[in-house]
Amino acid sequence: MTTIDDTFTGLSSEHIERLKKNMDHVEQLSKRLADVMGNKTAHNAALDGPNQDLFARAATAYWAEAVQNPARLLEQQVEFWGKSVMNFAEAQQAITAETAEGSVPKSSDRRFANPMWQNNPYFHFVQQQYITNADAIRQSVADITDLEGKDKQRLRYFADQIVDMMAPTNFLATNPDALEKAVETEGQSLIDGLENLVADLEANGGELVVKLADESAFELGRNIATSEGEVVYRNRMMELIQYSPSTDTVCETPIVLFPPWINKFYILDLKAQNSLIKWVVEQGYTLFVVSWINPDESYADVGMEDYIQDGFLTAIDVVKQICDVKQVNAVGYCIAGTTLGLTLSLMKQRGDKSVKSATFFTALTDFSDQGEFTPFLQNDFIDGIEEEVGEVGMLRSYIMARTFSYLRSNDLIYAPAIRSYMMGQTPPAFDLLYWNGDGANLPAKMAVQYLRGLCQRNEFAEGGIELMGHKLQLSEVDVPLMAITCETDHIARWKDCYRGVQQMGSRSKSFIVSQSGHIAGIVNPPSKKKYGHYTNADLKVDADAWFANAQFHQGSWWPRWQTWLKKRSGKQIAARQPGDSNHPPLSPAPGTYVKVSARR
Repeated sequence: MTTIDDTFTGLSSEHIERLKKNMDHVEQLSKRLADVMGNKTAHNAALDGPNQDLFARAATAYWAEAVQNPARLLEQQVEFWGKSVMNFAEAQQAITAETAEGSVPKSSDRRFANPMWQNNPYFHFVQQQYITNADAIRQSVADITDLEGKDKQRLRYFADQIVDMMAPTNFLATNPDALEKAVETEGQSLIDGLENLVADLEANGGELVVKLADESAFELGRNIATSEGEVVYRNRMMELIQYSPSTDTVCETPIVLFPPWINKFYILDLKAQNSLIKWVVEQGYTLFVVSWINPDESYADVGMEDYIQDGFLTAIDVVKQICDVKQVNAVGYCIAGTTLGLTLSLMKQRGDKSVKSATFFTALTDFSDQGEFTPFLQNDFIDGIEEEVGEVGMLRSYIMARTFSYLRSNDLIYAPAIRSYMMGQTPPAFDLLYWNGDGANLPAKMAVQYLRGLCQRNEFAEGGIELMGHKLQLSEVDVPLMAITCETDHIARWKDCYRGVQQMGSRSKSFIVSQSGHIAGIVNPPSKKKYGHYTNADLKVDADAWFANAQFHQGSWWPRWQTWLKKRSGKQIAARQPGDSNHPPLSPAPGTYVKVSARR
C-alpha cells in the first residue's frame, strides 16, 4: 500500500533544508501576489455569477417540495449519510487491512489517474466523498419540480460549476500529483507555479486567465500566419489582405472571406499543413481575407452597422475594384457568418447583386434556442455586461474568454491551472492554444446590439432587425449558398444553424455537417484524412430527419466545397498579384491589426 509517508522516506536533512528555503521563497512570491491583487482591474460584479434571485427561487422551490414531500427529503439525506459512512468505513478497513494495490477499480475520470486515488486510503476516501457530494448536489437540482425551463437549466449549469470547482484535484493538500512533484523538486515546482500564477495575473490586470500556451514559441508571420500576401486596403475597422497566387491561372470571380472579430483570422492560417487560406489559393482562386481591428475604448460607439458598412460592404467594393469584376463569392465564419446574412438582406433591399454566392462556416442566424449559452444570455448577465461596457467602452476579451472556457471548465480552466500553478509546468508550445489566448475586445455598442437584438430577441429570424434604415430579415438571404456546420460544435450547434438555413430565401442551398467541433471541424485539411462529413439535399425535413437520412463521406468537406464553388467562379484568367495602381500593397501579410493585443 502506498502512503503519503512513503514519499518522504529517505529524505536527507540537507534535502529538507533546501525544501524549507524554497518555502521561504514562496512566502516572498506571495507578497508579490498580494500586490498584484491589490491593484486588480475591476469589472462589474454581475458578470461573476447569476442574480441571487435564481438561487432564492431554487431554495424556495426545494423547501416547498420538502414540506410537501418530507419523506423524499429524508430519503435523500439518509442515502447521503449512508454513502458517507461507507466511504469512511472503507477507508478505515483499507488502513487496517493494508489493501493491496490494484484491488480497487481504476476511475475512468482523467482527474483521478494517479494510482494513489485508488490505493491510498486517504486519497481514496477524499475521492469517494467528492463523488458522493457531487451526486447529492446534482440529484437535489434534478428533484426540484417547481423550477422549469431556463431557470432549471441555469441552476443545473451553475451547480455543475460548483461541483467542478470543488474537485479535490484543484487543491494542493488533496492532489497527490502536485504533492509528489513538490517533494521531488524540493518545492521548486510550487515556486515555479506561483511565478506562473503571478505572471498570468499581471498580464491581465489582476484577473485570473490561465495561459494555455507558451507565447514565446510563436511569432505572427514567422512560424504561424505565414501565407504570402499583402494588405491592400486599410480603414478604421479592418485590413484587407490579398494573398499571392501559387498557380499560373485563377478563377475570374474572387473570394472574400470574413472571419469572426471575436477571435483573430489566423486560425485559418496557423501553419502550412492545415491552412485553409493556403489551400484555397492552391486551388486557383484569388483570395482576400479581412483582418479586423482589435478595438479599444475609443470604439465604444461602433455598432453592427459599422461592421457592415466599413467592413463587409467596403471590402466587397474594394475587391471588385482590384479584380475588375462585378461580383464576388463571400464567406463568413461564426459571427461574421451571421453578419454576412444581415449584409445580404441589406443588399437585397438595395438591389445590390455584388455577391454571387455565400458560404457560411458555423454561422447562427436563428437564435431561438440558445443552447449551452442559455445561462449567460439572461437579463441579469446581459444587464451586467451593458453596465460594464457602458463604463469601459468595450467588452474586454478576458470576459468573453472566461465565458467560453467555463463551458468546458475542467479542460480549459482547472486542468491547465493545475499543470501551471501546482505542478510548475511551462504551458505547451501549441499553436491552436496560442491563437485561443490571443483574444480580441468587442465595441460596447456592437456587443449590446448582438446580445440583445440577435441572441435574446432573435430579431433577424423573427420579424426583422432594424439597422441602417432597413429592417433586415433572414428570409431575404436569397443568393446561392452553402453552410458548413460541425457535429459536436457547442458554440454554434449544427441543428441551430440548420434551422436558420431553412428560413433563408435562396432557391439553391447546400448543407454539410462536418465531424468534430467549432474549430477542428472547419480547419480539417484533406491531407490529414481525419474527419468525415455528412450531406443530404433534402432541407425541408427537421434536423433529426435530415441527419438520419444523410450520407456520410470519408475525409474533409473542403474538396466538396471547392467543386461547388468552382461552378460559381467563372472562367480561368491570368493569376493576379496583390493590389493595383489605386490599392498598392501597404504591408506584408498577416498585416498590422492582427498584432494588436487585447491586453492594454
